[in-house]
Amino acid sequence: MPTVQAQLPGVFYRRPSPEAEPYVEDGSAVTEGQTVALIEVMKTFNEVKVDSAGTVVRFLVEDGEEVEVGQDILEISEN
Repeated sequence: MPTVQAQLPGVFYRRPSPEAEPYVEDGSAVTEGQTVALIEVMKTFNEVKVDSAGTVVRFLVEDGEEVEVGQDILEISEN
């Protein structure tokens, strides 16, 4: 199953701010280039985008968890 990987080391967030709804949930349809999360590196927020259209199967890391470069963070089934 295809995965989305962290391009930077940092803190993973599923929403743009603490009070906001998550970008996507398990089962959400996504389009190519859609933002699905953020990774914070030294107070800079970097968007995590999907490479292809599909459906979010599940997140592999928790909101607020530290991630490393190349770490799988999200499974997606392609349409």
